[in-house]
Amino acid sequence: MTTMPFAPRGYLPVLAELTGAFAEALRTADPAAAVPDCAGWTVADLATHLGNVHRWAATVVRTGEVQPQDFAVGPGADLVAWYTESARLLLAELEAADPEDPCWHFAGTGKTKAFWYRRQVHETAIHLADAGSAHVLDADVAADGVDEVFGAMLPRVTRWHAVPQLPGPVTVRATDTGDVWTVHPGEPPALGPADDGAATVAAPARDLLLRLWKRSGPDPRVTGEAAEALLAAPLTP
Repeated sequence: MTTMPFAPRGYLPVLAELTGAFAEALRTADPAAAVPDCAGWTVADLATHLGNVHRWAATVVRTGEVQPQDFAVGPGADLVAWYTESARLLLAELEAADPEDPCWHFAGTGKTKAFWYRRQVHETAIHLADAGSAHVLDADVAADGVDEVFGAMLPRVTRWHAVPQLPGPVTVRATDTGDVWTVHPGEPPALGPADDGAATVAAPARDLLLRLWKRSGPDPRVTGEAAEALLAAPLTP
C-alpha cells in the first residue's frame, strides 16, 4: 500500500526525473506533431502550456498568493531550452520553500505550499504521457496521482464541472499497488468507507490515472452503472 501524499520534499526527485524526461521527449519530437489526447494541440503547444504552468506555479510558491495565468508567453526559437529553464525555475522555488507555509491553491486540501510539490509532479506526469514518452511512471507515484484526483480535485469539482451524479458508491482498486478508494455519492461525491456492494473499477495505477484525466489507455475492468458514471464524469480541471 502506498503512503499518500508523500512528504513534500519527497516529490522533488520525482519532479526532476519527470521534467527531465519531458525535456528529452521534446528533443526528439516534431514540434508540429499533433497531441492525440489534447485536441487541437501540437507538441509545441503542449510544451508551451507545461512550461508556463511551471513558471506560474513557481510564482505562486514564491509569493504564497494567487497569480494571474499568462499562458500566451511563448518559448522563442529554442523550445527545449525554454522548457528546461521553466522546470529549473519551478524546482528552485520548491527547493527554497517551506512546505508548511501558507499558500493559495485551487484544490480541496490545506492551503499550504505542500500542495504544489504534489500537483506539479502529476501535472508533468500526465503531460509526459501526452508527449508520447516511453518513460515508465513509478506505480506508487501513479497511485498518488489517483489519490490526488479523489482527495484534492473531487472536493472542488464544481469549480470546473457539474457535480458527478453517481447512483451508488464505487470502489476503485489499483491492481499493482493494492491501493483502494471508495467514492460515495454526494454533492460532490467524496471518499468514504469501504462498501461491499459498491460498483468497481480495477486497473494498474497508471492506467487509472490516465483514465481519470480523460487520457487514452487500456480499459480498466468495470462493474456496475455507478463505476461507468464515475469514469464518464469530468473530475479534473
